[in-house]
Amino acid sequence: MTWPSEPSFVNASERRVWAALVAQLGERDLIIANQRFTKRGADHELDFAVVLHGHGVVVLEVKGNKVWHDGETWWQEWNPAPKKIRPVEQALNNKYVLKEWVEESMAWAGRTPIRWAHAIVLPVSDVDPKFSHPECERSMVVDAGDLADIGNRLRSLLDVQDNDKRASDVDDAVAIHAALSGRFLPQREGQLSIEARIAERDDVVERLSAEQGRILDVTSLITRVEVRGGAGSGKTWLAVEQARRLARQGKRVALICYSRGLSQWMQRRVATFDHREQPAYVGTFHGIGQEWGAPEGSDDDSNFWEVELPEIMLDLAGKQATADLYDAIVIDEAQDFADLWWPVVMEALKYEDDGLYVFSDEGQRVFSRFGGPPADLVTLVLDQNLRNTKQISSTFSSMAPNKMRISQHDGPEVRFVPCDWEQAIEHADDVVEQLLEEGWQPSDLALVATGPRHPEQKARQEDGWQAYWDSFWDKDQVFYGHVMGFKGLERPAVVLALNEQPDRERAMERLYVGLSRARDLLVVCGDPEHIEAVGGPAVLKKIKGNP
Repeated sequence: MTWPSEPSFVNASERRVWAALVAQLGERDLIIANQRFTKRGADHELDFAVVLHGHGVVVLEVKGNKVWHDGETWWQEWNPAPKKIRPVEQALNNKYVLKEWVEESMAWAGRTPIRWAHAIVLPVSDVDPKFSHPECERSMVVDAGDLADIGNRLRSLLDVQDNDKRASDVDDAVAIHAALSGRFLPQREGQLSIEARIAERDDVVERLSAEQGRILDVTSLITRVEVRGGAGSGKTWLAVEQARRLARQGKRVALICYSRGLSQWMQRRVATFDHREQPAYVGTFHGIGQEWGAPEGSDDDSNFWEVELPEIMLDLAGKQATADLYDAIVIDEAQDFADLWWPVVMEALKYEDDGLYVFSDEGQRVFSRFGGPPADLVTLVLDQNLRNTKQISSTFSSMAPNKMRISQHDGPEVRFVPCDWEQAIEHADDVVEQLLEEGWQPSDLALVATGPRHPEQKARQEDGWQAYWDSFWDKDQVFYGHVMGFKGLERPAVVLALNEQPDRERAMERLYVGLSRARDLLVVCGDPEHIEAVGGPAVLKKIKGNP
């Protein structure tokens, strides 16, 4: 069992721990992830707790990045400087908060005490086997090397307890699950908090996307398919689900896209799947070349990525053993693929008639490259917006290449800050501060630019693209990005800075992508004349709130 059933994670460390727990624990165990509590006016956020059948409960505090102890204090590598942390204290406090919450619940009434413990998980750090500290024995620490055996380590931690508390059973896990779910029942009266509204929308979008997955049932006997749909139609969800179903059939599957950010999201998504449902390769198109031994190029050399590397990959594809090629390839954001890339895709298949599943939106063709998939694909069209609120989806629906039905989910009105393009970033920064003061969490927010990158984005990218995209899942940081790299991604709230100079090519495509990245709240900072010239009068009216 898991609580919630489909948790979302903001960083790679938590997702890595989740994947290890799911892989190693059994059906009678309960995994609790990212649970927030408010007790006596104080807020607590629990990373993980596990109820282990026949053992007890362990509360876990996860700390990513490099973590060490200098004899007095725990430290964590952070940008721009290391920071002091209190992981053991956090785990201990969260243990008592969860224990008190459960034992006060009616679901626990009449049950006798069970074993409780707490531990810290350092998934990218190494801790000496002889480590010892008064507040934390080595057995209470799971480091990078221990992660592969985290289940047994947590069971052992409970088993060595010298007290009269009993081991937990499956009924205890059910009661704890009921204690969590039973006290979060939705209230008909009153206004939901920002956090509650976001959680509600998470459920709605996931449910609608799953319902849209029925289209894959209809096409289960077709091996060459192109699914076209506008922004917010659920293409990426369907692409990942298609790869999942194919892998479940025992096929060797590649799930690819162009964008590094989207590929990171897909990798994190499939990491939560059963190992039998995980594709053989998940990543960028160019990453397949590196798997085959192609050289790494500079991000500043566009000709290498556009022309040279695809030609090298085509040659390498012919040298791969058949077993190393793919039974099926699933491509998301396929409109990003150039003509030279498609021969590589076809050569990466084991046989000429193997599966090719393409998901695209011509309206999001923001790069100055042209190409198209093979002509023998069966085309399906998605015409319903699932992701955005109706206020947001109405701003860009007229720009979609295919007529889209506007979402029916209500939300906050779109906010508009009229300004010159030179001042868009400055105004966007002010809006971010305002939203944080209103109660939005940093991880709910993204500031997305259409022109020059935000200074914060430039600073984070100096540490490399991997570190930059890790910040997308950092729950303590607002994300700063550009529309060119944000396709296929979303945030509950997006502040769109239209900071590009007038009359640039593909401005309409960048505006279309930018407007569609917000799920619940959209704030636009830019020149109304630019918006009207690029998107048309209807787009400007919707952004300004006119019917």
